[in-house]
Amino acid sequence: MGRATLIGFSAVAMWALLALLTDASGQVPPFLLSALTFSIGTAVGLVARLFMTPPAQPVKIPPQVWVIGIAGLFGYHFFYFTALRNAPAVEASLIAYLWPLLIVLGSALMPGEKLRWNHIAGALLGLAGTVLIVTKGGALDFDSRYAFGYAMAAVCAFLWSGYSLLSRRFPAVPTSIVTWFCAATAILSFLCHLALEETVLPATTGQWLAVVGLGLMPVGAAFYAWDHGVKRGNIQVLGAASYAAPLLSTLVLIVAGFAQPSLNIIAACVLITGGAVLAAKSLLFGKSQAARAQA
Repeated sequence: MGRATLIGFSAVAMWALLALLTDASGQVPPFLLSALTFSIGTAVGLVARLFMTPPAQPVKIPPQVWVIGIAGLFGYHFFYFTALRNAPAVEASLIAYLWPLLIVLGSALMPGEKLRWNHIAGALLGLAGTVLIVTKGGALDFDSRYAFGYAMAAVCAFLWSGYSLLSRRFPAVPTSIVTWFCAATAILSFLCHLALEETVLPATTGQWLAVVGLGLMPVGAAFYAWDHGVKRGNIQVLGAASYAAPLLSTLVLIVAGFAQPSLNIIAACVLITGGAVLAAKSLLFGKSQAARAQA
């Protein structure tokens, strides 16, 4: 379980590159960028299949798995883009980023899972750190004029947490199925682009490389790693640790020279790291406690 949890957390680490690479991709509109990057993400899955040992017998994929997967990947991005079009980015992003807390709380309903106090406390500490990162220490201003955008952001949170939790109910479904979720998301995103946006392609080689980087990692390999983690790892720990994504993203931007370090970032680092360690208490220290008990 520990190895699968680490693989799942590698998705969080890759998502930390999302802001930097998106900024470096130029003025490509959101749905077109989604179509391009998920097409590359599909290619990642197809290449990975060449190195996988095929199952001894074909695995039957239940119809609901297709609904869960496509709704999770495409649905999240569709409603997130809609939220940003209809509400201020800070408040919309923060509402959408309630999904780690929803994963931790929702895990109590999963077979074989038990929600403990440290999982809840760790997730809340992570949420507090995320508030500092997103608001930069300022105040939130939820305006009723943007109620529709806020609602769309809430749908994002429920979609991604639901996708993550429900995927765990189908551990026999191989992670390679994510290839086709990415393909469907690419097609649907392209259709949305044709209906809603003007075409603006990357203008330079550097911008095209940023698009490729997005497709290879945060919008590619990350989804395969996340699928493996939520199916076979400690989902409560993954949920709480997911609050590290905005912190890691900010640190990446600081290293790249796009942001400045501050006391808020240090405080957020303490809160998010402490929350992740608290949530993973049993995973990190359980073996040593068991050894002392045997002794």
